[in-house]
Amino acid sequence: MSYISVIIAALNEEAAIAKVIESVPKDLANEIVVVDNGSKDRTAEVARGAGARVVKEPIPGYGRAFRAGLRSISPECEIVVFLDGDGSDCPEMMDQLVNPIIGGTVDFVIGSRTRGSRDPGSMNFHQVIAGYMIGFILHMLYGVHSTDMGPFRAIRRDTLDRLNLREETYGWPLEMQMRAARARVRTMEVPVDYRRRAGGHSKIAGTVRGSVLAATRILVTLARISIQRH
Repeated sequence: MSYISVIIAALNEEAAIAKVIESVPKDLANEIVVVDNGSKDRTAEVARGAGARVVKEPIPGYGRAFRAGLRSISPECEIVVFLDGDGSDCPEMMDQLVNPIIGGTVDFVIGSRTRGSRDPGSMNFHQVIAGYMIGFILHMLYGVHSTDMGPFRAIRRDTLDRLNLREETYGWPLEMQMRAARARVRTMEVPVDYRRRAGGHSKIAGTVRGSVLAATRILVTLARISIQRH
């Protein structure tokens, strides 16, 4: 069985983080790392109590948080799974992401929220449209098919290392997909369910400012990667 590391990004998610950790299939995950990205609440304490190892990354940044998690995982890790700590993702569906990689079919699996079953209100209309629009652009640029930039995803560790990701903000998932497409990484998309967050407030869809900042970073990342040769 492959060694699987699960990295969960969390910012002020004390209401949800324990259930997220408990929902990760323990027969698949060899380690669970929660990256506390500057929380002001008891996120770190609750995460430790639920059995996760906590890594501190005090400087805010979505990509920065996941990169901090990557630096802390076991050298034995073969597959990395990423998800958010707000309770929206469904860790119990992790087998659908990792099994194709374990079986050698692909090296990178993206969980598509737009193709799965979504709780009413779990995604705003503009989030759904953005997923399809980015998918259209990726198809035009690289010939790949994509419907979402969802956080729930799995990738081979050695494949991820070769992508040399540098984005530190909300553009990080898109950078991963773009660099994987450019490198002709064997990739597939699978439907995953998506729930309303279990507590707290969304850092992206919850405010106009958050939505604008996230959209800006995604567009900047799209432009930057598309004009780069490497």
